[in-house]
Amino acid sequence: MINHPGARLRAAINIHKPLVLAGVINAYSALLAEKAGIRAIYLSGAGVAASCFGLPDLGLTSLEDIVEETRRITSASEAPLVVDIDTGWGSPLMVARTIKALQRAGAAAVHIEDQPFEKRCGHREGKRVISVADMVARLKAAVEAKEDPSFYLIARTDALAIDDLEKTIDRINAYAEAGADAIFVEAITDLSQCQTIKKNCKIPLVINLTEFGKTPLWSAKEVGAAGADMVLFPLSVFRVMSQAALKAYQMIDVQGSTKELLPLMQSRDELYQFLNYEHYEKQMNQWLDRGSTL
Repeated sequence: MINHPGARLRAAINIHKPLVLAGVINAYSALLAEKAGIRAIYLSGAGVAASCFGLPDLGLTSLEDIVEETRRITSASEAPLVVDIDTGWGSPLMVARTIKALQRAGAAAVHIEDQPFEKRCGHREGKRVISVADMVARLKAAVEAKEDPSFYLIARTDALAIDDLEKTIDRINAYAEAGADAIFVEAITDLSQCQTIKKNCKIPLVINLTEFGKTPLWSAKEVGAAGADMVLFPLSVFRVMSQAALKAYQMIDVQGSTKELLPLMQSRDELYQFLNYEHYEKQMNQWLDRGSTL
């Protein structure tokens, strides 16, 4: 059914070449993304760690943390949500539990990576990957845990930073055979790598265009022309929001006034429009009026 989140994501992938996945950090940013015309949204594990807990992306958040943010976002937005579940938080049994929990929270898809549980950011040095056999076990557990067949499973590999391209492609094909719906190859450094992977890969390709990392800041059009089916901007808006917030805090501290910040602010009316404030207020008033007649 097209109403299922996974089905909506699959339809978007088929229509948009490539499909842009824009990162959100909470329910309100998901609303903004949807209103801006973004067709699919993404919840980053690093984004949850930083924005909700003030922690680095080193596996310090839990399944429950990610499920709660997923539930909040999918309650506010109809855009299909792809969720970063890191390594799945444990054994294949735990991976299966994770997949079920994210489906029930309304996610359209997840991506799971082939790093060990003691993971690192995909654009840092010192990364390690688990064996192909161990990652295949994770993926098979994830596939078996699907309650909705349209739920989309993305396998992420960090092998390109450790192995050569040929060995990375061997991993990709093993992951496809295990049931992955798409492959996310982290830290690509040359468009020719994207082209070679796509040529030798049977499933859709996801490329991450995160800023300040190892991957050049190509455009979605450039990466799409090289073979990418989905293009990820995981923390772009969060970085802009954070820099703007820091400058606003500094101005409040120094000047004790927000007058100069007003041109940069979303107005109260604009906020209320995005939140559909008047609709909720009307409903509340109707219930209050009914209660007064009892």
